[in-house]
Amino acid sequence: MGTGNNFVTRARSCCDPGDLQAVYAEWADTYDDDLRTGTHNYVAPSIVAETACRLGDYGKGRVLDAGCGTGLVGAALAAAGAAAIHGLDVSPHMLRVAERSGAYQAVFLDDLTREISRPSQFYDLVTCVGTFTHGHVGPIPALRELVRVVRANGHIVATILEGIWLPGGFETEIDKMQAEGLIRVVSSELKHYLLGQDKAYVLVLQRCDAV
Repeated sequence: MGTGNNFVTRARSCCDPGDLQAVYAEWADTYDDDLRTGTHNYVAPSIVAETACRLGDYGKGRVLDAGCGTGLVGAALAAAGAAAIHGLDVSPHMLRVAERSGAYQAVFLDDLTREISRPSQFYDLVTCVGTFTHGHVGPIPALRELVRVVRANGHIVATILEGIWLPGGFETEIDKMQAEGLIRVVSSELKHYLLGQDKAYVLVLQRCDAV
């Protein structure tokens, strides 16, 4: 039986999606307790939900929680009034836990390293928390896919771990997308992610209406 610390280390050391799915299959049932208690104090889901709520009234809009895991972000969004929340994750085991949370209108299996199986401009808001980290998902094509599925003038709220912001190419890709007129960077704040441990950029992007 692994501990929360061991699972975090293993997940961040993964080299391919198969390894990552194996870790999350083993971790799914204790994931929430491991991250919300003990040494982790995972505050990112509540920070992102609060940030999203300040952007506008998304209570009646469609929300995509990309890389939803077990549903910590979805639960925070639902508590803030969002109703039509869809959860996407690469792990079927994590999705089953997310579905049981009752926060999601729908959940679906998908891989953010590929094209998302949803139409363009399908969502009013997209959140992505804990996915842009070591051993998980890079900026290409994921960032452009998140922009593709959000409506014109809709928002994306994502966390990007500080340690991969520059070496992972995230800043470069975001600058490129902004120069192309795809997005506007509303804000980028460095905040605690696992309280007292990691920090991450909490990024708010808005899709430009001319795209």
